[in-house]
Amino acid sequence: MECFVEPYRIKEIILSNAVELELSSSIRIHLVVNIGQVHLYKPQVEGQKKILPKPVIIKGKEEFEVEEILNKRIV
Repeated sequence: MECFVEPYRIKEIILSNAVELELSSSIRIHLVVNIGQVHLYKPQVEGQKKILPKPVIIKGKEEFEVEEILNKRIV
């Protein structure tokens, strides 16, 4: 899973160690995060390509195959 999806704007500084982010509605995380989780955006190097895994076609739909489960949580 990719940790850094796209750059986001800081909407408001809540405390000295917390900021509120401007996020799209498709991102389902809390808007207020610790500043330790915020990093300066670095764009891709010119000419660098992002290589995505190829999808597996199952019953006419694209799906991705899981190579391995790295961790699990019992709920």
